[in-house]
Amino acid sequence: MDRLLRMLRHRWFDERDARRAVSDEALARIEAQVADSERGHGGEIAVVVEGGLPLSYLWRGLSARDRAVMLFGKMRVWDTERNNGVLIYLLLAEHSIEIVADRGLNRHVEAAQWAAIIRDMQGPLRQGRFEEGLRAAVAAVDALLTRHFPRGPGDADRNELMDAPIRR
Repeated sequence: MDRLLRMLRHRWFDERDARRAVSDEALARIEAQVADSERGHGGEIAVVVEGGLPLSYLWRGLSARDRAVMLFGKMRVWDTERNNGVLIYLLLAEHSIEIVADRGLNRHVEAAQWAAIIRDMQGPLRQGRFEEGLRAAVAAVDALLTRHFPRGPGDADRNELMDAPIRR
């Protein structure tokens, strides 16, 4: 019964819900924040907002974390020169937040720090303030990347990933 209810909840949420949760204007503000952030460090940040999991994930009982890890690979967030890409993933159907970071950054950041960032996002997200939660996550990831991968004088801005968040 739980599996059926989960499937129904995820089928109920779709890209239209993602558009309502994060408007075009909010998307533009998050994109600008990511672009501005990346000028101060050598890392890359990707943001994905998804209404519900694909049916194939639900059928196999996979989690939001499984989806985030798959998107991390599919979007090639792992394929940055310094191995310091980060994916911030929001799944609306479960109000689930996942952050997947490549090994270059994970080497410097403890699991408790990632958990604290996610915990700080949960309040605004539970209250439907999705833009606020996502922007807080981008700011927290920016602080980590700035500390561990600061941009030095003469460092080129490679911008290896697109700055625009994806709504699915």
